Amino acid sequence: MIIIGLGNPGEKYANTRHNVGFMVLDRLSKSWKSGPNYLYSDINISGQKVKLVKPLTYMNLSGEVFKYLPHDDIIVVYDDLDLPLGRIRIRKDGSAGGHNGIKSIISYIGQDFPRIRIGIGPKPKEIDAANYVLSEFSPEEFEKLRKVIDLTLQAIETIVSEGIDKAMNKYNSIQIE
Repeated sequence: MIIIGLGNPGEKYANTRHNVGFMVLDRLSKSWKSGPNYLYSDINISGQKVKLVKPLTYMNLSGEVFKYLPHDDIIVVYDDLDLPLGRIRIRKDGSAGGHNGIKSIISYIGQDFPRIRIGIGPKPKEIDAANYVLSEFSPEEFEKLRKVIDLTLQAIETIVSEGIDKAMNKYNSIQIE
């Protein structure tokens, strides 16, 4: 299995809303190796070998990682502006929903891949979406995000050990306060 976390490389983006996919993977591993246009780490989850991958092409070109990786048995973890902070949504497939990183992946492998969307919304009306996703979390939001990442890690373990259907039933309705 390959878990791909979406984000933008570099310290400038490290704590931004668009980087929650990287943040989840960073909680799973602290040791990264370089691949062609991505960082990776090999870990075990529930006794199964899992490769973690962070594309280094910036968000809008995330699909380019599939020039180097197989696209079967993957999970993509990324931010979702349409979900409130405190929610995750696990799906077997779907559209890009306006997310440029997912649009890029779909252009390479189609839309039939499992994903975990992590809520970063709602976006204030007065802020442009691009500026919002590249903004950092407030200290209060970051505390909530820490709990959401813990929930996401539990969901990943459930997907690996018991399957995506079990994970969807267990985690899609949870709201972290």
